[in-house]
Amino acid sequence: MIPLPTTRVRRRRLAVAAAAAGLLATLLAAGPATATPDPGDAPIQGKVSSEQAAAARTLTNSGEIPGVDEVVHSDNIQHLVNIPKEALPGTNSDLAFQGKYAFSGNYDGFRIFDISNPRAPKTVAQVLCPGSQNDISVSGNLLFLSTDSSRSDNSCASTTQPATEKSSWEGIKVFDISDKRNPKYVASVETSCGSHTHTLVPERRNIYVYVSSYSPNTTFPDCQPPHDGISVIKVPRYAPQKAAIVNFPVLFPGEGPDGGGNPGSPTNPGVSKTTGCHDITVLPSKDLAAGACMGDGILFDIKDPERPKVIDQVQDNVNFAFWHSATFNQSANKVVFTDELGGGGAATCNAAVGPDRGADGIYDIVGKGSKRKLVFRSYYKIDRHQADTENCVAHNGSLIPVKGRDIMVQAWYQGGVSVWEFTNSSKPREIAYFERGPISTDQLVTGGSWSAYYYNGYIYSNDMAKGFDVLKLDDRRTDAAKRVRMHELNVQTQPDYFDRGWDD
Repeated sequence: MIPLPTTRVRRRRLAVAAAAAGLLATLLAAGPATATPDPGDAPIQGKVSSEQAAAARTLTNSGEIPGVDEVVHSDNIQHLVNIPKEALPGTNSDLAFQGKYAFSGNYDGFRIFDISNPRAPKTVAQVLCPGSQNDISVSGNLLFLSTDSSRSDNSCASTTQPATEKSSWEGIKVFDISDKRNPKYVASVETSCGSHTHTLVPERRNIYVYVSSYSPNTTFPDCQPPHDGISVIKVPRYAPQKAAIVNFPVLFPGEGPDGGGNPGSPTNPGVSKTTGCHDITVLPSKDLAAGACMGDGILFDIKDPERPKVIDQVQDNVNFAFWHSATFNQSANKVVFTDELGGGGAATCNAAVGPDRGADGIYDIVGKGSKRKLVFRSYYKIDRHQADTENCVAHNGSLIPVKGRDIMVQAWYQGGVSVWEFTNSSKPREIAYFERGPISTDQLVTGGSWSAYYYNGYIYSNDMAKGFDVLKLDDRRTDAAKRVRMHELNVQTQPDYFDRGWDD
């Protein structure tokens, strides 16, 4: 734990003219490791022009944007604590929760916090198990990690190895966390093209895991095109060593070597070609799922979890570059999709990019049953402009459970954390925020909040570079959410907050 720096409130909206960053996304690649953290997992550094660097310094010196590492926030948010990275220096990634514990993914493994006192989280365990991006989920006594970098084997002592080698491994790792202080690695399942993210569909005796992966290549023996589907893994709760793939449903059927998803450029310039899904959010209480699949957004039926069926498919070839993630509202009549323009490694929260790209797209779900359609209503993007040395774009968030209102908290990398309302799908608005100033004004250094989630009265943020943050939101519009208590939360397995036994 470190003392919190002096904070100030960023009270006015910015209209700062900024040059386009023009920076391409860079994949975070793991470097060699032999039971040691991967040195290649340090934050990516990117050059910016001398003009961009000078503009960033001018903006911070003038106070128009926060200074380097300066913490600012709205009046209704408190920054309670920051816990820096320790034994795992890699990039922090996703979060999961169970009881009094928070589970923090990291490209070098995962960390378990005791958050029984949110003002003073305590580290319970740090598990070294390199393999980007270590997307993380928990269910009962099991913890799941996604490995989306080519490794020499499925062990936690593996090293990087080219995907062109048949012996290389990528996929899902399973740990027993019945003893939180001593997690045990118990199973693994290799999946086609690895596992960039995964989503749990829990049942009483089994857990189904939807594995999202993409970018096949004819030179990769275990990742051949077309790759227009997801791997479905069945994991017996009491015999996880028997975990196995039970289906690979094709979500984008089509003729030819590339399947039937968005063709991307040059047909749709600036849009990602669909070669799989990036992330899926399921709503088990409604037998629904929403998939963010590179160039497409989809709605599908998961009544039979082994055989999901697509209900509707949409594209936005004007403003969406990469469909990244999805969030249902509580009533299951809206979906928020995010566009990760620049892959999370570029500066897109500026005047040059504008308010409709690198944003959220809000869609209403219209109709019933198999005739339901996704209908676009509006975009939401933070209007607190960032420097061209700050990677910033829409990223992972969760609902804040308030009856009768649609409010969520969301990470924006170095744009920080935004709390915003979309009860009116056509008029979204921000109601609270937290952010740090740029890591650097001389170069673009990747950092900021990867995931920001609401759990049992607090907001938890996993900052890629700075560590684990705890925030407290005090606002009459969200105060009722403090009475909703969850025993377990994987945000991509979206709960019914009010009709499944939770206190409200």
